[in-house]
Amino acid sequence: MTEHQPSKLGSTRCGNAVFNWGQRTYVMGVINVSPDSFSGDGLTDVEGAIAKAKRFALEGADIIDIGGESTRPASTPVSIDEELRRVIPVVEKLAKEISVPLSVDTYKLEVARRALEAGANMINDVWGLKKESMLALLAAQKGVPIVLMSNQRESPSQDIVPTVISDLRRAIQQALAAGVPWENIIVDPGIGFGKTQKQNLEILRRLEELKVLGRPILLGSSRKSFIGWVLDLTPEQRSKETAFLPPGDQRLEGTAASIAIGIAKGADIVRVHDVKEMARVCRMSDAIIRGV
Repeated sequence: MTEHQPSKLGSTRCGNAVFNWGQRTYVMGVINVSPDSFSGDGLTDVEGAIAKAKRFALEGADIIDIGGESTRPASTPVSIDEELRRVIPVVEKLAKEISVPLSVDTYKLEVARRALEAGANMINDVWGLKKESMLALLAAQKGVPIVLMSNQRESPSQDIVPTVISDLRRAIQQALAAGVPWENIIVDPGIGFGKTQKQNLEILRRLEELKVLGRPILLGSSRKSFIGWVLDLTPEQRSKETAFLPPGDQRLEGTAASIAIGIAKGADIVRVHDVKEMARVCRMSDAIIRGV
């Protein structure tokens, strides 16, 4: 262990909440305020997003993650102004109306800065500081946690788990150098981001290897395409009876399995689209794995 790698993960303060890592699995509910979300749950109106976030809070979400740009493969990037237009009104209103902490899902510095000013309590960077290194300095200045994801969309790898660990180690050191406290760093292997379907399964199977990094692990497997691939539920494979349904509606059971196994393999927080159901999966898995 180095001086930055204690044997226990400790705690992370996020807004008014404290995440005591290892005691239970925490649930991050996804609010997509983008019309082209891969999971079919994108919202285009502020009130709809507010209502959904409030429901998630009642269903057991420990944190709400708000994103204004789709991260599905081949999606079209949106401008900073458009992302601000989508995200900031939702953050502003939610910060006043619910006590659950808020995360902003963005890799753009100005969006993250404005979201924190509006009341967000965490930055979720799907590029792990590769696109915008200043996000680490912003997190340090504002004293908020930051999620660092390993994203291979611009650099595919044949040996995926060592690549992910190396990439996350680079991001952690970058965040520390910018002044982010050790306890404010969370890592995410980036299921679905530049990995093959087999690699996504391999990451889940070997998730405990990320524990070498000494930081809590966020797992974002919810509704991802590898579930459709395994269960023959890709757009090409779906039957006429289910073709009209959003793809995410067909991946609930597969998501539940991935989360249960992910918790057994060391996940500390799960990012999900179906909070009520997955909070129950977490509770049951924790009873078995953690004895709580």
